[in-house]
Amino acid sequence: MKRYGSVIGVKEDKLDYYRELHANPWPEVNRMIKECNIRNYSIYLRKLPDGKHYLFSYFEYTGDKFGADMARMAADPTTQKWWEHCKPCQEPLDTRAEGEWWANMEEVFHCE
Repeated sequence: MKRYGSVIGVKEDKLDYYRELHANPWPEVNRMIKECNIRNYSIYLRKLPDGKHYLFSYFEYTGDKFGADMARMAADPTTQKWWEHCKPCQEPLDTRAEGEWWANMEEVFHCE
């Protein structure tokens, strides 16, 4: 199992809509997340001192072909429709790596 954390900005005027989407996620999206070996997935929201809101995600990947699982999820038509609702709410960080939407974070501590 490998843990992943990432961060992205969220648009102030889209906060309520983003919350609504995730209060009632589509069952097919949740099913695809699980089928792609993602467990214990959480998204947190926080307004930081710069005045902007950010989303922080955490999940555990239990498979052994991360790239293939993420490609499978990205190819899923229902997931693509879900992202059509989510992406306009988000503001990717300028400092993210090429090809990232959410910026990956480095794990510096974990205690079980």
